[in-house]
Amino acid sequence: MIKVATTSDNHLDVNKLDIDTVLQAQAQYLVAQKIDYYLIAGDQFNDFTKTQDYVAKMQQIVGKAVKIYFIAGNHEMVNGFTYPELQLPIEPAYLHQKFVDIPGTNYRIIGNNGWYDYTYASPLTAQKAKTAADFSRWRNAYWIDGGIQGRADDLRLMQQVLNMVHQQFMLAKQEHKKVIFITHFVPQQAYIFYTPDRTYWNMATALMGSQRLGDLIQAYQIEHVIFGHLHLRQKPKTLMGVTYHTAPVGYGLKRINEWSSSNFMQEWQKTLQIIQI
Repeated sequence: MIKVATTSDNHLDVNKLDIDTVLQAQAQYLVAQKIDYYLIAGDQFNDFTKTQDYVAKMQQIVGKAVKIYFIAGNHEMVNGFTYPELQLPIEPAYLHQKFVDIPGTNYRIIGNNGWYDYTYASPLTAQKAKTAADFSRWRNAYWIDGGIQGRADDLRLMQQVLNMVHQQFMLAKQEHKKVIFITHFVPQQAYIFYTPDRTYWNMATALMGSQRLGDLIQAYQIEHVIFGHLHLRQKPKTLMGVTYHTAPVGYGLKRINEWSSSNFMQEWQKTLQIIQI
């Protein structure tokens, strides 16, 4: 039996944690639980290079016991590398636009950071007249993604994501592989919620992900999909034959407290999701 553990949105720097202490504790827990693969679905730090360093140190601690891979969330994208640079094969542990086959099985892990195309824009009356330019201006003024350097038009970026993912899914199908797909942005509208009294959130939903990616996932009947970004804790859910996993730790701050305890490791362990194959 292979055990694949996944997490997202640890926000280790925003949560003001002692990084070395958390690093050692997470590594020890993964080994003790006999985890074979540990997949990080983005937003570990507000700097890609810090996530790189963290993953490298953790891989050194766990040795051959656990294989660790990560993709970039929007928080990683604001520092360390420009958006175009993040499309490059920076290092083996960075799984964006790459795949890794699990030896002894017919499973393949495919990674893509993802992006958004406003398909989750609020259907509420006040938002119906919003244009792509409106969402882009709002993002640049109020959302962390405004600090991402080198990005192009959002719809064009999302089409590039769809083209690459389509190629990866098609290749996996040709090679008779079962797929575990990891992305950061939300790939299924069923996870998006709207509320009439939160204008800020009803603008932000447009930046959560893309239902077009969800449609592609459904078309290929991908077995497992892992994502983050939306700090919504839910157990694995099967929708139209595809099982979705979201395991965000989120924020444990005075201003924004999404934890049920004051202990990061407890929250991480509770939210960690494990796929057994």
